Amino acid sequence: MHKKDSTLINPYLTFNGNCEEAMSFYKNVFNAELEIMRFDGSPVPVTDDYKSKVMHATLTFDDAILMASDGRPDQPATMGDAYSISIGTMDIEKATKWFSDLGKGGQVIMPFEKTFWGAQFGMLVDTYGVQWMINCELEAEMNMM
Repeated sequence: MHKKDSTLINPYLTFNGNCEEAMSFYKNVFNAELEIMRFDGSPVPVTDDYKSKVMHATLTFDDAILMASDGRPDQPATMGDAYSISIGTMDIEKATKWFSDLGKGGQVIMPFEKTFWGAQFGMLVDTYGVQWMINCELEAEMNMM
């Protein structure tokens, strides 16, 4: 739960024309709500073939928000390894499902397994080139602190 004076960091992803596909995938993974605003009807000048693309998308689940866009056609996104999205939970079933679902068609970097810091953790790159880190605090270790 976020406090009134807390600060939130919301990842914002930019895709090259497949934002809606990727965000729909994430919607299913996280059982989330998805809102999409398209370029069509906006004041942003784009070509006719780009009007149906995503100008802004917001995915909301639990206390998390993930935002994304297809960006501008004249400024293609470079998918790279300079970022990861880290998601933490204390629900092992949820974390395991997220890791499994995000990994479909992607590449596991670090298997989802127990760690020395009292969590179950894994890293992967999904089918859209986005890097994810899933961390689940294990209650048994939490109760020992």
